[in-house]
Amino acid sequence: MSKKTIYFDHAATTPVKPEVLAAMLPYFTEHYGNPSSIYGIGRENRAAVEAAREKIATAIGAKPNEIYFTGCGTEADNWAVKGTARAYKRKGNHIITSAIEHHAILHTCAALEKEGFEVTYVKPDEYGIIHPEDIEKAIRPETILISVMFANNEIGTVQDIASIGEIAKAHKIVFHTDAVQAAGALAIDVKAMNVDMLSMSAHKLYGPKGVGALYIRSGLRPDIFMDGGAQERARRGGTENVAGIVGFAKAMEMATDGLEEKAAYISTMRDYLISQIEEKIPYVRLNGHRTQRLPNNVNFSFQYIEGESLLLSLDLKGIAASSGSACTSGSLDPSHVLLAIGLPHEIAHGSLRLTIGEENTMEDIDYVVDSLVEIVDRLRKMSPLYEEVLKKEKK
Repeated sequence: MSKKTIYFDHAATTPVKPEVLAAMLPYFTEHYGNPSSIYGIGRENRAAVEAAREKIATAIGAKPNEIYFTGCGTEADNWAVKGTARAYKRKGNHIITSAIEHHAILHTCAALEKEGFEVTYVKPDEYGIIHPEDIEKAIRPETILISVMFANNEIGTVQDIASIGEIAKAHKIVFHTDAVQAAGALAIDVKAMNVDMLSMSAHKLYGPKGVGALYIRSGLRPDIFMDGGAQERARRGGTENVAGIVGFAKAMEMATDGLEEKAAYISTMRDYLISQIEEKIPYVRLNGHRTQRLPNNVNFSFQYIEGESLLLSLDLKGIAASSGSACTSGSLDPSHVLLAIGLPHEIAHGSLRLTIGEENTMEDIDYVVDSLVEIVDRLRKMSPLYEEVLKKEKK
């Protein structure tokens, strides 16, 4: 087992930055009051929550009273989709989403189908792009919600959210976007992009796990998803995770400070990693759009090997990576995203997602590429299919 550890799975989660942890710590000890309490230490924590709300709102071009804190991005997605569907069911029962959404959306839509709602799953092109005109073609008189993710968590493709938002607005349909991967990595302006609801999660941008947020445009009233007390303006019950919320705000503030420069730096590493893999390893396919993708995302399919064997071999060299969404890592099925963009099962099974972070270096990338060259060569030598390919090449 290698003592060297290189973390290339930032799409799964990120380490909490020291500054974020420092901002959180007082709210576990001296500032322990319940924000709903009317006495001093409660009011202090209420003020901390509201200050955090304002910072997160500012980061996405929203108003503070449009931000609602949740337990995670999955809860935010569930609330947006189920809450809107149930609130608007007298108007219609049709939802439009994409075939490459995170399971937080896909499984939520499947649950709603059991309640009698109809869902259209718009297919992407071979690069994972959802074309706005395909969304418009799917609209029916009974369509009440469009939900398309900002950036794909597996292949990194970034969607034209502003154009989809414009279509939704023109047809007076509520538009939600899952921005869990995009928040903190890409510039977001909910007003300019005509977004009605937007989901976020702190642990994807160097904040703590267990806290997320849902932006809900003023005037929208999706059904309450979490019944309980009067927290979050009586729309999401449950005592607020004050430390987590403070950490979320600090992480968002740090992520959006100098965002363009950081994105450019990480994109340079991303492009170098892509070029090195394509140059040094044959029979590979870059998944997702080459340029219209998240700054940190690299996703390749390696023919004639299994993704699981690749991951285990990388782990032995101290490299943490994934074959797709961390939420489905226990599944033996190939990625639904890769199948949706047209990859056959045998190639989809050999996929590898490498997602770079701010702490990574070019030296890390060189080490990962050298390791991949060695591992892929070794694994392919054990493949009867690859042996046949080599025989054909020699003829």
